[in-house]
Order: sequence, then structure tokens, then C-alpha cells
Amino acid sequence: MNGFTHHGLDEDAFAEKSGVAASLRTFDAFPKTKPTYSTSTRRGGQWTILVFLLCGALSFSELRTWYNGQENHHFSVEKSVSRKLQLNMDIVVAMTCDNLRINVQDAAGDHILAGELLEKQDTSWAAWNRELNYKTKGVPEYQKLHEEDSQRLFEQEEDSRVGHVLHEAARYVKRKFPKGPKVKKKDTLDSCRIYGSLQGNRVQGDFHITAKGHGYFEFGHHLEHSAFNFSHLITELSFGPHYSSLLNPLDKTISSTPTHYYKYQYYLSVVPTIFTRAGVVDPYNRILPDPSTISPKDHSTIFTNQYAVTSQSRELPQSPRYIPGIFFKYNIEPLLLVVSEERGSLLALLVRLVNVASGVLVSGNWLFQLANWAVEMLSKRRRKAEGVLNGRHGSAEEEDE
Repeated sequence: MNGFTHHGLDEDAFAEKSGVAASLRTFDAFPKTKPTYSTSTRRGGQWTILVFLLCGALSFSELRTWYNGQENHHFSVEKSVSRKLQLNMDIVVAMTCDNLRINVQDAAGDHILAGELLEKQDTSWAAWNRELNYKTKGVPEYQKLHEEDSQRLFEQEEDSRVGHVLHEAARYVKRKFPKGPKVKKKDTLDSCRIYGSLQGNRVQGDFHITAKGHGYFEFGHHLEHSAFNFSHLITELSFGPHYSSLLNPLDKTISSTPTHYYKYQYYLSVVPTIFTRAGVVDPYNRILPDPSTISPKDHSTIFTNQYAVTSQSRELPQSPRYIPGIFFKYNIEPLLLVVSEERGSLLALLVRLVNVASGVLVSGNWLFQLANWAVEMLSKRRRKAEGVLNGRHGSAEEEDE
């Protein structure tokens, strides 16, 4: 009755056959056409390959993001009670060790004779500049304090990531200070290397290096001003447990001056920091780990200190009122920064993968249909234009006859 039989078609071909499978297919919200009534095209195959490649790339990106985890930064007022602060230092001053005085004075009123607790070694300023100022192919390892170095900024950025910090902390378990450069026979022992760790009070303090007879009264000791040279090279200056591989703002810096009566002043703001992979830190309940409970053998969580620094240096008038030297004023901030690396659950990953796959397939189907519609419209316009031209040509021939 509907003319299908004249073309060899049957309405029963579009209907489901009876049985359990047919009953289940009635619940399908997306009825499909029979495979015999669909035609594969080259354009459709190419589009399918493109969609699957895009789906695979996005899925791989989701898997990599989940595997690497996500870094979160949480700030809180530090609730733990800590009394001691470890200071790690490795600095070379262009003066002999006998002419230097090294002390720590803190807000609690305690004076620490750091010169007796730290190691002092006579060395050569030329040897350190020759051996350590250039690594390979003329690339400087030490930079001047206010110079901008993209490689150094990149290394500092890496040292603020959880994975890199924990890896470096696990590699350098012994935390020893590196050996100095070899001093040759022609080198003059005109400098002093000061290195080691010392314990101080966890309060605001001042670590300073001055000349003999200046800053502290010493009967019968007064160094001539012409012997002053506070040019210095800082290999490391850090607070907390010693991790020699981590790069701090003052690490690998060099400052030199031709002036004898000169003062270097550094202002440091120290922030206690925890790097952890142990669980998820809740930013709302502020469930933060206690630094005093962290074991040094726990490589999934480490406690250290980061600091920001500003510097000021100037030449001083040669007067007893002014004291030349190198001064580090540090202040402990009442904050605790927790940098945690967190990874989502497998269920959340599965949901994202399903969303990516379904979104790409649906969007690809829409774009394919839109592209086919545009091609058909262009084909119709082209055929219509060709028909008009053919009609005009035919009427012209009739007129000529």
C-alpha cells in the first residue's frame, strides 16, 4: 500500500523480532538503523579515526594528570611549640680566619659564639673563583646577588615542588657539606671558609661576621682598616634540617667590593614549610601535620624552612660609630605553609575518562553531520548553477537556428 514492496522493501525489516533480546531492545533510548541500511564512506572512516585519536590524546592527558597528582598550598597559623632553630651556613669571606669574629645574637638575649661552633678553614679567594665560578662551557654557577638568571629561577621553582623536594631529600640523607676546591701552591691563603650547622633559639636574631676588634671589645686587638675585605661567596644559607641539594635565595651568590670599610645587610623572612605526600590536607578544617612529629626517616613528609630576602649594602664612614661587616637579620614568621601533593580517587578518574570519551564522540558526531550538511548545500548550489548555465546555452543555439 505504501509502495515499499515495489522497491523490494519490507516494513518488517525495520521491526524487532520476537524474543527476549527483542524485549530488552525496547528499553534502548537510542534506536539504531539496521546494518544493511547503513553505508560506509571514506570521509566517515577518516572522521572516525580523527575522533578516536583525539579521544585517546585527551584520555592520556587525564591519566598523566592523575598520576602526577595536584599540588595544593595551605597556610595556617603554626600551632606547634618549638624552641630551637638550626642554621646551616657555608660562606667564604675574603679575609683570614684570625681576623674574623662570628657571633649570633637573638631577641631572647642569648649570645652564641658561632665562631667556636662552626668549622673555619683557611682557603684562597682565587681558588674558589677559579673552581666554582664556572661549571661547564662558561656557564656561571655563582651569580651576583641582584642578577637575574633564568636557569637559576627555574631551579628555584623546581625546589618548591613536592616531588622534587622529597626526591632530593631522600638522595642526600647524610647532608654533608661539600669539599672546597683544591688550593694550588701559587694560591695565597687570604680567605676563610666558614661552614657547619648550629642550634639557636627560634626567635628573631642577628647572625653577623665582623672584623677583629670591631663590634665587640677585645683588649689589645684592633685590626687596621686597610686589611678589611668583606667580599663574600655564599654556597649555602638555610634554616632547619640540612638539605644541601635544595637551592635557597642566597645560595650560590657572590658579592664583592673594592672598598675596605663596607657593610652588607641581609633581611630574611623565614617561613616554616612542610612538603608532604602523606594523605590529603583539608583546607577547611586545617588538619595540618605537626612539625615536631615528623620523623627524619620519613621520606614522604619533610619539614624545612623557606625564606625571602632583601639586601642593602653601602660604604661606611671610617668612624668607631659604624661597624663594617656582613649581617644577616632573620625573623620567624608565625605562619605554616603546607605544600601537599594529592591524587584523586580511581572513581573520579573513571568519571572524567567517561566524560571525555562521551563528549568527544557526541561532539564529533555533530561536527560530522554539520560538515555533511555543508557539503550537500554546496553541491546543490553548484548543480543549480550548472543547470542555469546549460539552459542559457541551449536557448542561444535555438535563436541561431
